[in-house]
Amino acid sequence: MSSIASQLAGQNFSAEQKEYLTGLFAGAAVRGERFADVEKSPATEDLIFEERVKRELHPLDAYQQLIENAVTNKAPDKEEIFRFKWNGLFFLTPVKDAFMARLRIPGGVLRTFQLRELAHIAKELTTGYVQITTRANLQMRLIAPKDTPEFLRRVQSVGLHTRGSGADNIRNLTANPTSGIDPVELIDVMPFVHDIAQVIINDRAFYDMPRKFNIAYDGGGLIGSVEDTNDIGVKAVKVGDEVFFRIALGGATGHKAFARDIGVIVPPAQINKVVAALVRVFIANGNRSDRKKARLKHLLEKWTFDQYIGETEKLLGFTLTRAPFDAAQMLYPSQTLPHTHVGDYPQKQRGLNYVGVTIPVGQITPKQMIRLAEIADLYGSGEVRLTVWQNLIIPNVPDAFVPTVKRALDKAGLGWRQSNITSGIIACTGNSYCKFAQSCTKEHALALGKYLERKLELDQPVNIHLTGCPNSCAQHYMGDIGLLGTKVKVGGESMDGYHVFVGGGFGKNQAVGRQVFNGVAAGDLPVTIEKMLCAYLRHREKHESFQSFTTRQDVKKLQEIFSNE
Repeated sequence: MSSIASQLAGQNFSAEQKEYLTGLFAGAAVRGERFADVEKSPATEDLIFEERVKRELHPLDAYQQLIENAVTNKAPDKEEIFRFKWNGLFFLTPVKDAFMARLRIPGGVLRTFQLRELAHIAKELTTGYVQITTRANLQMRLIAPKDTPEFLRRVQSVGLHTRGSGADNIRNLTANPTSGIDPVELIDVMPFVHDIAQVIINDRAFYDMPRKFNIAYDGGGLIGSVEDTNDIGVKAVKVGDEVFFRIALGGATGHKAFARDIGVIVPPAQINKVVAALVRVFIANGNRSDRKKARLKHLLEKWTFDQYIGETEKLLGFTLTRAPFDAAQMLYPSQTLPHTHVGDYPQKQRGLNYVGVTIPVGQITPKQMIRLAEIADLYGSGEVRLTVWQNLIIPNVPDAFVPTVKRALDKAGLGWRQSNITSGIIACTGNSYCKFAQSCTKEHALALGKYLERKLELDQPVNIHLTGCPNSCAQHYMGDIGLLGTKVKVGGESMDGYHVFVGGGFGKNQAVGRQVFNGVAAGDLPVTIEKMLCAYLRHREKHESFQSFTTRQDVKKLQEIFSNE
């Protein structure tokens, strides 16, 4: 080994090669091996916890330990808790002594045979608690350590994966759920999503990110992908008679940051090569010494776009086409059709429709999953598509069968009627299962929706986002009304509560919400939101949207208006 080290001494290496060698030398040091004739690599104790754990044993190689733990139903230790996230398993201690599993479902597309098997898995190996996430994905819990190998095997047996669905990986890839069927889209982006998903799952380089990473593709259409909230947002635009993609970087709405256009256009044939190269630049240059500054947005606070594009072009071997941002090119979901992820709408295929199904705050039972699979088989094309709004759509329903599908959904306890209030309510997991959450978001969201539906009627849609902690899984900053979980004192007792934000938006209405109230107790929340919405109806201009109404007022004025209602 010393002879190899002597050959390496004095050589010039790229940043990516240096990163690789750092890990190689650190791993050798753990095994008691030394390179005496070259400069010593940093000892693993000099690395932050997460980077040390990854270099001592690649998390994808921890599967054998998962099996050994299953034999005795052993809970994972601290290092294993982190490593097992690479297999999509999240140990819920101290809230629960079991795992939550997050799947990888590129574009949110599920075949009915997959949905059925997931329902059976949920019944047989978990508590039956399944939720649709804000990344058009599924989470299942609670899974005992002894059942984790069988859980993973059965998920993989139907062509799905959990690999890389958490921690320092590229999270579930999202797209317009109406891709390929949308009457107003510019291009079907689902093929690009599935192609890049295969690249990611088969390349270990994408399983050692400095931090989590989100990618979304948007081809235009009725239901957006909220691509500007992602680390990489890919959006189709029309330039002359041709379709290109524009790219935005650095979205992280939990950090109050939307992705920013980098000033290039990319033809469809090159887009996935470019996306992969953009990711590789981040892998090589992202911050690995401070987890709080490790997202792509933080690298872009130090680098210019020209610098980032230049490094990307080095990997690509060709020059990207510069094109100044033109807002007129951007195609956003229709503002005249509220909450188009719920209800029935005609597809571009004549005689066919998609039906958006209401799944309140994303909670769905195995029984409902099986019934949805039956409906999609009988009246659709054997497919369902999850959305970032925590619901799903059934595509390819013939005109004649739309009424039948609606009746079947009603009978299954699932809705299809659009509501300007409840269709826009989403909520993160909450403190029932998440150690970070400060409030029981899903329970409070359901209660809030029922209360508001009884008390008032809106002629404009609102989006209400409840998130339990600053990680903002439900993206409270981009809601018309954003609610951030906290703890408040009521009669000397600590209770669930929320900070209240207003005016957030995305896409054409992109904005970060502003805080108007601090620490509202969960029990007082429905009345507080009712007053806010009633004040909006009373003081708005004509049919002004809630976001427009709140953004033209300063915070002090809003507090006065809302409090006096």
